[in-house]
Amino acid sequence: MRSVRHPQARGPRPPAVRAGRRLPRPRLTGLGGGLFACAAMLLAAGVCWLLFDSSLFAYGLLFLPVAAATAVWVRPADLVTAPVSVPIAFAAGVWPVSGGSGGFGGQLMGVVSALSLHAGWLYAGTLVAALIALVRRAALSGRRRAARRSSSTA
Repeated sequence: MRSVRHPQARGPRPPAVRAGRRLPRPRLTGLGGGLFACAAMLLAAGVCWLLFDSSLFAYGLLFLPVAAATAVWVRPADLVTAPVSVPIAFAAGVWPVSGGSGGFGGQLMGVVSALSLHAGWLYAGTLVAALIALVRRAALSGRRRAARRSSSTA
């Protein structure tokens, strides 16, 4: 017979764990996660345009934490939407820093060029979101499996 450990029996938690528990834990829907990512990337593009002279390098660096935050803050039921909405947000926010000139055609060519030349940032952010979603899904499955096992043995 296994012994059941109670939460009080764990002992004191490390300071990093306690600090992590104080952070806000928003739970966004799939649509909310996509809107959050798009708004954050438009804001990041505006910051890059104003402060860094439209640096796509700085935009790519800012994309990685936005991708991670989107994957962390989306609801468990909508985890599959995080790796899908993050590349859309990258493409939606790249327009201010794309460097296109002229009319609509020039702006569109600037966006297409920025997306093709900086696809590495796009892939890296998508990979970050996918890995976080995958780890969260695995942890959720493990907790459900453990709960089923404990309820069936009790």
